[in-house]
Amino acid sequence: MNSPRGELPRREFLRSAGLGLAGLAAAPSLPCFGQAQAGASAAPNASTNCAGGGPRASFSVRDFGATGDGTTKDTAALQQAIDRCWALGGREVVVPAGKYLTGALALRSNTTLRLEKDATLLGSPDLADYPVMQVRWEGKWIQGHVGLIYAVDAENIAITGPGTIAGNEPLGGRPSAQDPLRRPALIEPMNCRNVRLEGFSTSYRRMWSVHLTYCEQVHIRNLTIRSTGGNGDGIDVDSSRAVWIDGCDISTGDDCISLKSGRGSEANTLMRTTEDVHISNCTFADSIFACIGIGSETSGGIRGVTIDRCNFTGARTFAVYIKTRIGRGAFIEDISCTNLRVSGTKGGFLAINGTSSGLQDQCPVAGDAGIPVLRNYRFAHVHVEDCPMLVDATRIDATKPLDGFWLIDVTGTCTKGIYLANTRHAGIRGVNVTGVSGALLNIDNVTGAGLKGAATFNAAEFAKPRERQ
Repeated sequence: MNSPRGELPRREFLRSAGLGLAGLAAAPSLPCFGQAQAGASAAPNASTNCAGGGPRASFSVRDFGATGDGTTKDTAALQQAIDRCWALGGREVVVPAGKYLTGALALRSNTTLRLEKDATLLGSPDLADYPVMQVRWEGKWIQGHVGLIYAVDAENIAITGPGTIAGNEPLGGRPSAQDPLRRPALIEPMNCRNVRLEGFSTSYRRMWSVHLTYCEQVHIRNLTIRSTGGNGDGIDVDSSRAVWIDGCDISTGDDCISLKSGRGSEANTLMRTTEDVHISNCTFADSIFACIGIGSETSGGIRGVTIDRCNFTGARTFAVYIKTRIGRGAFIEDISCTNLRVSGTKGGFLAINGTSSGLQDQCPVAGDAGIPVLRNYRFAHVHVEDCPMLVDATRIDATKPLDGFWLIDVTGTCTKGIYLANTRHAGIRGVNVTGVSGALLNIDNVTGAGLKGAATFNAAEFAKPRERQ
């Protein structure tokens, strides 16, 4: 497996974000613990807190002049608290109760940002408060605004609750010809290792809440994520590895969780695979697309994904959607989903589209190499309620069939059954659902076990587009 450390030139990142040594040298000197910002009254206990000037277990942003009044921009005070903590070896920056209006904040290595009860970090409404640098957008590196809380080349970083991080909602949206810069995400570690996000809530609109790019060893636990409007993904895992997502409650406009690895020849050459991703004990609701989207930006490959003990309470299309297209290349393999409960979907439980999902890249992977490899998908112990369709796996290229598809122990109520095309080594067992109109199992060019009595159908006709991919 490729290690993500060092692939992006660190100096380029620092230069773009204004974080190089020259930038630090030009910054105002950092206050000692307890000293107020220049021009503000010193804290009553400043002399006591400054005694010795040594490392502290924690640094309160209030001691650096943060007001938390919701109208004064506290960016400088918050950043100075983070930088002071980092300069003294790291530990914890505490955000007490209050509403802190802030522009983008850079999290440093060995630093935890802890949001106390009733503490809110509120994103500034001014795009100028979010530095412009190379960021990922729909599988491509482009110029864009960094996230509200971001980190570059950092190690051992954390954000913990129980407070809230809220984006400034008018800043969401997509780049356009008139405004080509990507809009700021909410939380955005890039090329980071050992990341922990735990116990806080988020609120945003029309943009991603958590975006991991080129990260490894990431633990996301017990987050409450709320986003509305188009492109409002909850958690995007982008060319990252060793990611654990557990106990999260995610309700979004777009995918609750999206796994991706880049688009086109550029990403295929970089081959930064998203792999070893574990999702468990989560609740999902989506109002625009899918709860969990695997793809469609997959040119670096996706492998080793487990989803276990999750509750899907609503989706505009399918609860789980595996999606890519010809021209992406690479692979989506070794996907295991177990112990799932699914209700409130308008499309169904599972969709697999290996041929036509998402935008074609300007420089696609050419020829046979551009046809993605789909391999080893297992779904077991699934309960569905009033499900419009159990499985739609009809858009799979016949020259590279899906190799290995198992559907085991499925119960509940469903209107349409299983539609499976161009698949080898299928295994269907213990599917006991009621309410199905027509045949439970429908196949086109499929071999394997458990297919006895299946009806045949024309996948090319059936797979005509029915919703946004």
